[in-house]
Amino acid sequence: MQDHYIERILTARVYDVARESPLERAAELSRRLGNDVFLKREDLQPIFSFKLRGAYNRISRMDPAERAAGVVCASAGNHAQGVALAGNRLGIRAVIVMPRTTPAIKVDAVRALGAEVVIHGEGYDDAFSHATELGASSGLAFIHPFDDPDVIAGQGTIGMEILRQSPGPVHAIFLPIGGGGLAAGVSAYVKYLSPSTRLIGVEAEESPSMHAALAAGEPVTLDQVGIFADGVSVRRVGDETFRLCQHHLDEIVLVSTDEICAAIKDVFTDTRSIAEPAGAMAVAGMKRWLEDNPVGQSTLIAINSGANMNLDRLVHVAERANIGEQTEALLGVEIPELPGSFMHFCELLGRRVVTEFNYRYADAEQAHIFVGLRLQDGRKERDELVRLLQDHDYPAVDLSDDEMAKVHIRHMVGGYAPPIENERLFRFLFPERPGALMDFLTAIGSRWNISLFHYRNHGSDFGRVLAGVQVAPQGEAEFLEHLAELGYAYWDESGNRAYRMFLGPRQA
Repeated sequence: MQDHYIERILTARVYDVARESPLERAAELSRRLGNDVFLKREDLQPIFSFKLRGAYNRISRMDPAERAAGVVCASAGNHAQGVALAGNRLGIRAVIVMPRTTPAIKVDAVRALGAEVVIHGEGYDDAFSHATELGASSGLAFIHPFDDPDVIAGQGTIGMEILRQSPGPVHAIFLPIGGGGLAAGVSAYVKYLSPSTRLIGVEAEESPSMHAALAAGEPVTLDQVGIFADGVSVRRVGDETFRLCQHHLDEIVLVSTDEICAAIKDVFTDTRSIAEPAGAMAVAGMKRWLEDNPVGQSTLIAINSGANMNLDRLVHVAERANIGEQTEALLGVEIPELPGSFMHFCELLGRRVVTEFNYRYADAEQAHIFVGLRLQDGRKERDELVRLLQDHDYPAVDLSDDEMAKVHIRHMVGGYAPPIENERLFRFLFPERPGALMDFLTAIGSRWNISLFHYRNHGSDFGRVLAGVQVAPQGEAEFLEHLAELGYAYWDESGNRAYRMFLGPRQA
């Protein structure tokens, strides 16, 4: 199996379109982490992603009859551009099926490469099904984004370059995983030539498809995946990519959205380039791995897999980066409504830098504060600060890991609401497309009263909504059935402590 892939990788046709990307030392990361850290700069490829390697290798090996018919694929991003570029260079018709949620900038980029774009479906699964149907009905060859030996071999050329470029023995390589094509190809090559090198896959906590597959001993389909690191949001890894990763990977590391945001900041600090979330994921995994494996003075390599980042997502990234690197804490604090209590609270904070401060009178007895504070000593300082406030009779809760507080509450602190009968609180994800917000409001609000609503556009394929809905106990089953029919991903946040502290009805 391994010899077979080594030959495929060594003979892969990628350099007609791809460049041998540099392996750059990250000076600041190296200093902070106490190791020689290198970034494999796949973000510098012509389409700003490694995906053109596998797509071109697969398409270039088609026979004349297949080329004459053309190719089809389903993608909302980097694979689409890789297939489009390959078709353009080889003079082959390329049809790209993209879901309606695909941002216009990505659709325009694919069209600029000469491909035909077909907009279909609400998400990747719908686009995938339609692309396979088009292939079958029109004789177009379907180009899989990861589960194809030639695609895997094309991505494997990254491993070949790393071993050639590295200044010495490599202790560990960190590989971002979505469907697994990059990890499968690189790990097959590196383990053959450098078996002592640790190969560590990195997945988002919200999309742990390979982690789940390895635990189960076979590929499994996740019910849902997160949408922040959209380049790796895959519900099921490939059969072939699983087989190779199971054999060659040493372990999997899972990282949070905040850790990915912090890694985007790390990459920017060292390179002045902006990685997409999936592109920075390997750096996040390296930092997480070093917490449990404190090696020093070793060569560590993270693959920066892409830089196709929408500019309007940077605000969200900046908000979360400091929390991800443990340099900011978000706290909810209750203070008595007495003369001098507010000043005493500020004195307890000392010389700490305040990053955010939201205060609202609640009633004649107490007020609530949502405060962000700069940290010097990470989680330890966070815990000490909470204890300090509590010891001085300021009940405080750490909201730094509360997703609802970070995405919604911090932007809508207002004080207690008047009594609202039967209010339930939900977080929703819905596809971002023209009219989607109105469709959402119509679907929920036409039958149940909306008592609270918060929405911010984060430049993603999906919108995030926090909604309070009045649902009588006798109508709860009907409401939940209605949500199931709508198909929106949702979380019940009715018991969330930040909601109770800042927005919920005043408790008797």
